[in-house]
Amino acid sequence: MAQNDYETMDVVLVGAGIMSATLAVLLKELDPAIKLEVLEMMESGAIESSNPWNNAGTGHAGLCELNYTPESADGSIDIKKSVTINTQFEESKQFWAYLVEKGRFGSPKSFINPVPHLSFVRGQKGIDYLKKRFQALTVHHAFADMEYTEDKATLAEWMPLMMPGRDPNEPIAATRVMAGTDVNFGNLTTHLLAHLGQQADAKVSCNQKVVGLKRSGQGWRVSVKDLQSGNNREIQAKFVFLGAGGAALPLLQMSGIPEGKGFGGFPVSGQWLRCDNPDVVKQHQAKVYSQAAVGSPPMSVPHLDTRVVDGKTSLLFGPYAGFTTKFLKRGSFLDLPLSIRFNNIAPMLAVARDNFDLTRYLVKEVLQSEAQRLETLRGFYPLAKAEDWSLEIAGQRVQIIKKDAKNGGILQFGTELVAAEDGSIAALLGASPGASVTVSIMLDLIQRCFGTQAKSEQWRSKLNEIFPAMGAVLASDAERYREVQSRSDALLQLEQTVSA
Repeated sequence: MAQNDYETMDVVLVGAGIMSATLAVLLKELDPAIKLEVLEMMESGAIESSNPWNNAGTGHAGLCELNYTPESADGSIDIKKSVTINTQFEESKQFWAYLVEKGRFGSPKSFINPVPHLSFVRGQKGIDYLKKRFQALTVHHAFADMEYTEDKATLAEWMPLMMPGRDPNEPIAATRVMAGTDVNFGNLTTHLLAHLGQQADAKVSCNQKVVGLKRSGQGWRVSVKDLQSGNNREIQAKFVFLGAGGAALPLLQMSGIPEGKGFGGFPVSGQWLRCDNPDVVKQHQAKVYSQAAVGSPPMSVPHLDTRVVDGKTSLLFGPYAGFTTKFLKRGSFLDLPLSIRFNNIAPMLAVARDNFDLTRYLVKEVLQSEAQRLETLRGFYPLAKAEDWSLEIAGQRVQIIKKDAKNGGILQFGTELVAAEDGSIAALLGASPGASVTVSIMLDLIQRCFGTQAKSEQWRSKLNEIFPAMGAVLASDAERYREVQSRSDALLQLEQTVSA
C-alpha cells in the first residue's frame, strides 16, 4: 500500500459484539450520513461474550441480583445501584422497542422473552436480609410489583423444581418479580449488525485484526490485517471505539493515551451446568439468584436460569469460576503477561497482594470435580441427576484493575468507559452488568465523545424520539416510568409471562 493510500472513516468500531453494534446503530440513527466500519477479528459477530451460551442472558434490572443491594454497617439496605441498573435496562428496552416499531428487527421474541426473576435465600440470616431488601426496594415504584414469601406452598408454586427433596424445616424465603426477562444477546447483536449492514456508508468486516493504532491529525490511523488473505490496510478515522471485550485493554494500551495508563486486567473464566431435558426444563420457568458464599467474589453469585435460545428453552446453573491468562475465550495464554506495563505493574501487584482469597477461590473452583459441582446445584435443585446436566464453558470476563491512591491498586467488578480528553477514542473495560445496560453506556459515550453533535437540534430531536424518558426521569417519576415501561413491553411482546 502506498504511503498515502488509506481509507477514511468517520468512525471505526473494533469488535462486533453488543457494545459496538449498539453504538454503531445509534450513531447511524442520529446521523445517517456518518461513515463507519465495524472490525471483527473472528469469522462473525457475537462470538465471544455476546454469544448466548457465554452469558446468563439475564436482562439485568436489579430485580433479583442481591449483590446490587448491599447491607450497610447500620443494617440498612442501599438500593441506589438497583434503581440505576433498573432504569438503565428500561433505556435499553426503549431502544430495542424503537427498532422493532420501525420494522427493522422482525419478532422481538427472537431475542427477548418474559421470565420471572426470583431472589432465593437459605437460613435465618439470609431471610432477615431478604425481608429488609424487599421492604427497601418496594418503596420505589420500579420495584412496587415485587412479592415476598416464606410460605413453602407458595414457594412450590414459584419454583416447583427447587422444592421437592428439600428439608421441610430449612428456613428459606424468596422474592419474585414477574416482569423479568431473558435476553439472547447473540441474536440481538446479529439483528443490529444485519440492520447496520443494510445502510449506506456502514459495513461490518470480519477476520480483521487491528495491528496498529496511532494518532494522526485530529483522529487515528488504524492498521488492519485481513486474517484470511494476509493483506494489510490502513484506515484514517475521526473516532475509534474499542469495544472488543477482553481485547479492549491491549488495544487501549496500543493507543498510548494517558487516560489508559495504570489499567490492568484480571481474567476470569467460567463454566455452567446446562440441562436440555424437557421434563426438567418445563418445571423451572424463572431466573433464580441467590447469595455468593462467604468470601466469594460477586461474580460467583449462583443462579438457576431459564434460557431461551433460538426458540428452545434450556436451564443453566452456575457460574463456576476459573482462571486462565486468556483475555478472550479464543484468546492466547500470553494475553495477561503481554498486558503488563511499567505503568500498571504496581496496581496489578497490589491487587495480587490484596486478593489472595480470590486467587485461592478460583484455584479451588478450577479443581472441582463433577460430583462437587452437582452438590452445589443440589442446593438449588435437591433432586438433580448428573445425567441431565452437561458442562458448558462460559465467556471470558476481564475484570478491571486500576490505580488507587490508598491501596496502590484495586480490582473493580463492573464496567468502565475510558475516553481520551479530546473524545477521539474510547474503550469499554470490564464485565457485568455490561450487555443489559449497553444502551446507557453508549449514550454516556455519545455525550462525552460527540458532545457538540449531541447538543444539535437534529441529534436531540432523534434522541427524544428513541427515548421518551431517560434514566433520571424514570427513577424519579413513577407515572412516567409506568407509561414508558408499558409502551416498551407492548412493542417487545413482554406483557404475557411464561407459564409455569
